[in-house]
Amino acid sequence: MSGVNASTATATTATADSPAPGHTGRQPPGGDADSSRTGRFAPSPTGPLHIGSVLAALGSWLDARQRGGRWLLRIEDLDTPRVIPEAAGTMLRTLDALGLEWDGVVEYQSRNQDRYRAALQTLKDSGRVFECSCSRRELAGADTGYPGTCRDGPVRPGPTAVRLRLDPGELCFDDRVQGRCSYRLEQLGDVVIRRRDGLFAYQLAVVVDDAHQGVTDVVRGADLLDSTPWQMQLQRALGLPQPRYAHLPVVVDPGGAKLAKSRHAVPADTTRPGAVLLQALKLLRQRPPAELAGLPPAQVLAWAVPNWNPSAIQGLASIPCDVATA
Repeated sequence: MSGVNASTATATTATADSPAPGHTGRQPPGGDADSSRTGRFAPSPTGPLHIGSVLAALGSWLDARQRGGRWLLRIEDLDTPRVIPEAAGTMLRTLDALGLEWDGVVEYQSRNQDRYRAALQTLKDSGRVFECSCSRRELAGADTGYPGTCRDGPVRPGPTAVRLRLDPGELCFDDRVQGRCSYRLEQLGDVVIRRRDGLFAYQLAVVVDDAHQGVTDVVRGADLLDSTPWQMQLQRALGLPQPRYAHLPVVVDPGGAKLAKSRHAVPADTTRPGAVLLQALKLLRQRPPAELAGLPPAQVLAWAVPNWNPSAIQGLASIPCDVATA
């Protein structure tokens, strides 16, 4: 990657399968109404939301609401071995406590298998994919993302993954937070879109679901910036629209590691939702006034919507945070 500013924003869209508190569709104060704008938040149910995931959710929510747009919620539960029972329900309750209301019903990727099969068949019919028998261990240490080992067919019998065949060349795009981004596709390598265990991969599912849900603005963490070229290639191969991207800074611990549910980051404290929102706003460099301290989420968000300013985080790839308070 070259010529990339180091900051990240995530506008994401999702729908849901279970009824949930939803936004009423009213234009937020200070926003320019644009009902065609749709963002989403799409967490994986592998643990409770922490301050890093709250930051991503809040940034995408504010980005949609300031324009009077929709904000969808999607649970990305395709990677079933990593899914924690009840985690999705805990996430929904956290978002509800924070006042981050979503539109429509929550969508669950695990219920979209037919959608992904159809997309995969389209790619097969157009000759854009190939079977690969390589394991992660075999590819470890490769100079590129994928050396093309199985491009002419699997090198051994047994289970295979399916990879999207990328043509060599440069892919450039403008990220609303990160700025101009440039990637050499041959260095990224052919991406897996269906795993060797038969599960559909994130890269295919997110592209198909964003298009199906009409997502126009993907606002998410900068840790997903390097996935964007693969997703753009899939959008082109499938003839799908390309959303605008904004990659928000990732919250990191004092050692520089990204906060993660798998690393036991402290769950967001839903007994103090206003304070959690204020912490996320400060991390996003939004400068909330001291008068908001102690106020409920609705009042914090009433200030945050018209004052949302993504330029405050331009060039930021990560933001340090004390894990003890995150």
